[in-house]
Amino acid sequence: MSNDFPKDREFLLPASGLFITFSLFVAILLEWLPWQGWGLILKPDFVALVLLYWCTHKPYHVGIGIAWTVGIFADVADASLFGQHALAYAVLAFGGTVLHRRIQMFDLRQQTMQIFPLLLISYAVYAAVHWQVRGVVMWEYFLGCVVSAVLWIPLTILLQTLRRPRSDPNEL
Repeated sequence: MSNDFPKDREFLLPASGLFITFSLFVAILLEWLPWQGWGLILKPDFVALVLLYWCTHKPYHVGIGIAWTVGIFADVADASLFGQHALAYAVLAFGGTVLHRRIQMFDLRQQTMQIFPLLLISYAVYAAVHWQVRGVVMWEYFLGCVVSAVLWIPLTILLQTLRRPRSDPNEL
């Protein structure tokens, strides 16, 4: 089997449920990194990025239900209000699933501009819940949305590289 997939057939790359679960688990682990100062303000939402990747590339495997479940795990991992991440991720998954064909029409740079509004809406939902509970909106939190959008290209390249079939089982 050839390793060269044309851009319009990239969505045909195989993705096992185990690989999808592992990538989401790694994303949750990345959320546990000890961010401080400006790093905390600029912290990307790794779980949102990985969820959005899977919702746009495998919408029949990863959808709103999985996003909600992963959001509950993220709430527990982050010790935040129960359901806060889940709601934001469900909205993000809905947008990614509905727009998956449109997003895949573009190259990676243009995809970044397409996913930025989806990430912005997800961040806004998270901020709205935070505002309802605590009465304050952390506007600096939205800088993480820009960083997340910038990380879309390397994350997509990494996950697509890991998904490509290999002709030699000993090849990395």
